Amino acid sequence: MSYDPIDHDFERGLAKRRSVLGDAWVDRSLSSANNFNAEFQNMITRYAWNDIWGRPGLDHKIRRAMVLATTIALGRWEEFELHARTALLAEGASALTPDELKEILMQSAIYAGVPAANTAFTHTLAILRELGPQIGYTLQALDAGASNHPGSGREGRSKGQPALHYSIREPRNGKAPRHTLVLSHALGCDLSMWDELANQLAADCRVIAYDHRGHGGSDAPQGPYSMADLADDAAQLLRELDTGPVVWLGLSMGGMVGQELALRHPSLLRALVLANTTSGYPEAARAMWQQRIATVSEQGIEAIADAVMGRYFHDAFRAAHSATVTRYRRRLLTTSLHGYLGCCHAVALQDTTTRLGAIAVPTLVIAGELDQGTPLSMAQALQQSISGATLTVLSEASHLSAIEQAAPFAQAVVSFVAAL
Repeated sequence: MSYDPIDHDFERGLAKRRSVLGDAWVDRSLSSANNFNAEFQNMITRYAWNDIWGRPGLDHKIRRAMVLATTIALGRWEEFELHARTALLAEGASALTPDELKEILMQSAIYAGVPAANTAFTHTLAILRELGPQIGYTLQALDAGASNHPGSGREGRSKGQPALHYSIREPRNGKAPRHTLVLSHALGCDLSMWDELANQLAADCRVIAYDHRGHGGSDAPQGPYSMADLADDAAQLLRELDTGPVVWLGLSMGGMVGQELALRHPSLLRALVLANTTSGYPEAARAMWQQRIATVSEQGIEAIADAVMGRYFHDAFRAAHSATVTRYRRRLLTTSLHGYLGCCHAVALQDTTTRLGAIAVPTLVIAGELDQGTPLSMAQALQQSISGATLTVLSEASHLSAIEQAAPFAQAVVSFVAAL
């Protein structure tokens, strides 16, 4: 019977320990081993680093976050500093950025308590002052009162008439924005419909979302409105915010505004994403819009709410995500009556078909295969009429495709923006 002199559990643990903490720290730790603590070093290497860190169920980044959160909760500050430092200095997918580390500290304020989080911030700031030049991170003075929640952005109202409610998310990577994107919502919705996508895009872009006139927190002047009015509203906002040329992403009514904006104010656009939208309706559909205007005028928005939800979301989505549908129904019902009617008038008379050839920016058209409001044929007409435009069709998506198929919608947008 042969005997293998290699303790493989120790060697596996040692390799894992080095990959997480780095050779320099592990070498210092092992060099201090003596007849009193060598068994302890052997034990933690085998059990902590092989039996636990060596398990394939979670990647190193998640395990780092768990260790940091646990050491904060227990007040194990020596261990916290060790793992915070090595996480910031790590390379590859297991590294934590300063912003990711900040999120762990913010989360700990709720589950481990504010005093523990406060202490963790103190320790982390000392580490960042030391390592900042090495990892390319600079601490800068910032007025606490001027900070905002990165998940909703800095909110404001434009100075023009009508005043528009908007939010701005600055790039979370702290660098100059790769692009500025403007997200324009559908009829009867508001800027919050973009929250998930806006947060994803704000990783390295400046992202602006806003409420159309008559919607959300924006003014609702007496209508009716025209699509030119809505496009001029957007142009006024972009000039006030001094955005430079933007990537415009509009869904449904937002896509109609984007077309008109590209034609009326071409210098403001860098690129277009037109989702679940059209350049104009046939006469039968325009008659349907006039009927909707008449119904809402006489009976209120409640009279059409269920029918609108049926067009916005397909049957399977409504059955599986009733809470989401309820939220959008409530937003529809709380929209200003004359604001909704004014925008219905603008949508009903949308007509850019004969002018689409003048759009000269890169354009992505997105369609939902189940969309009844703006069917695939309308998306194909846009793609064929705008020079160089591309078309992406999302399966299992109806009108609010950005909500029903959030991941593939986001992937289409991210890929398009990355190629600009």
